[in-house]
Amino acid sequence: MRSTRERNRGARGAKSARDQVESALATVPVCSVSCSMRIVTVNVNGIRSAQRKGFARWLARIEPWDVVCLQEIKAHVDDVPRALAAPRKSHASFHTAAKRGYSGVALYSKRPASVQVGFGSTEFDAEGRYVEADFGHLSVISVYLPSGSSSPERQLAKFRFLAEFLPHLLRLREAGREVILCGDWNIAHQPIDLRNWRSNQKNSGFLPEERAWLTRIFDELGFVDVFRRLNQEPDQYTWWSNRGQAWAKNVGWRIDYQIATPGIAATARAAAIYTNRRFSDHAPLIIDYDYDLH
Repeated sequence: MRSTRERNRGARGAKSARDQVESALATVPVCSVSCSMRIVTVNVNGIRSAQRKGFARWLARIEPWDVVCLQEIKAHVDDVPRALAAPRKSHASFHTAAKRGYSGVALYSKRPASVQVGFGSTEFDAEGRYVEADFGHLSVISVYLPSGSSSPERQLAKFRFLAEFLPHLLRLREAGREVILCGDWNIAHQPIDLRNWRSNQKNSGFLPEERAWLTRIFDELGFVDVFRRLNQEPDQYTWWSNRGQAWAKNVGWRIDYQIATPGIAATARAAAIYTNRRFSDHAPLIIDYDYDLH
């Protein structure tokens, strides 16, 4: 039997945990007007690792959400933890890599959708980088662009991906649908989007060619960086290196986006990068839209 002191200490601990949860949830965006669609995107850097850090419980606490997009799940479907196979009674879609423990994307939706896996690339569809869910006139996509930081060979692969993906983005625009592309794009667009931009101009993720490609997405194809439409403040990052004290000092990069066609982008009402709790080296990006998901 526990002593009175132990019971009191346990009660204080439980209260502290509840306070932490309430404080954390205070950073989730809340619309000042009625919003009917919440979309979350996060690179989990291993879905099993994220689950061990409480990711499924967090998804329950940020209800109501409509779509959750994951990247770098690093698991085949049969390896996904039960709690994240179809959380909150959602419809789950996965695009896993041929190589086990590598890449992979997922998309959870509260409503059923017509799903497309891959975007027609022989090389990159084998890496599990694209899943699209179509809801009526709206498409929501979980996409994971390659990183080129590990080697010159991977940087060349990243450039090949950009060359193949641009025509696909153009086809999406020409189809006349509303589109939201959620994911880790592995490119910081402007100096405001990373802390040490001067010293990173020759590094993957902030190369002039990569930034120019992303500028074309916005300026020529007409897509919108939804977070920047709502928030023009500096020091808004979604990824931090595990080296040094990058997280503690907020030396980060904003490389995770919700990039949308103008019509649906104009309905975005609130956005937040959730940093109260860490599930990976990336932070969830949450955006609320004034849009009815059918």
